[in-house]
Amino acid sequence: MKIVRILSVALAAMVGVSCALAGTARAQEQVEFPASDPFTAKQVTLMAELDKPLGNGPFPAVVLMHGCGGWQPAVRYSLQLLSTYLSEHGYVVLSVDSFGPRGLSGDGMCASDSQLRQALTYRAHDAFDAMRYLRSQSFVEPKDIFLMGQSNGGSVALEAANADGVKAFNGPDAFRGVVAYYPWCGVYPGQSVALVSPLLIFNGGEDNWVSPSQCSRIRASGEGVAEVTYPDAVHSFDIDIPKQLYQGHWIGYDPQAAQDSEAKMLAFFNGRLTPDVRQD
Repeated sequence: MKIVRILSVALAAMVGVSCALAGTARAQEQVEFPASDPFTAKQVTLMAELDKPLGNGPFPAVVLMHGCGGWQPAVRYSLQLLSTYLSEHGYVVLSVDSFGPRGLSGDGMCASDSQLRQALTYRAHDAFDAMRYLRSQSFVEPKDIFLMGQSNGGSVALEAANADGVKAFNGPDAFRGVVAYYPWCGVYPGQSVALVSPLLIFNGGEDNWVSPSQCSRIRASGEGVAEVTYPDAVHSFDIDIPKQLYQGHWIGYDPQAAQDSEAKMLAFFNGRLTPDVRQD
């Protein structure tokens, strides 16, 4: 309990930094868009942060999906840093909050495997609804929308890359490419899957929350899959928090893994743009 409380203090300390960053990020604004909820058969209004380059575009775009902790301050801060990085390299970024508008607690979600499994379905709908929102913006290139997710959001990304997922979650089209950070790869039973989006997976070799080896056994048809494991990294290695135990799992920042994966992700996106919108 002591170490979990330390995490809470660390997250709270990020609030001021996160707000300051939000005030300086280029062309950043809070937006809302409607999403479908298959469990209630009702529509929910999702909150998101939109970050775009200067100019009219059209620009390629990336949807960001948080992990089980939702928009906890440290998570949100790290996603804002990533948004700024991608925006500076010519991408519109939409970072989506799936849990806050549904009244869900990050700590509660992280502690419940059953709730996280259920979240995979409605959050996959969220991802495609985010794509629809981006396609409605004149400054977005509709053919070049990518998806990136962390942890539970990474598992959502796996679902969205699956050929069956686009049909099951009413996707308007496949994402141009999908990146999953330390996902639960059990979403692919038997580790065999037909992909409609190229897939890149990043894992930590010392992750005791999900199994990196499970991801390395994926056999894909259709589009390709690549997996990178950082031997010394633990879960949440791209989130700016000290290494610590959280609900029985090691989490924490690994600068080498975070920076290398960020560069590899950008190269992955750039290499899959349609020819007329390739980035320098």
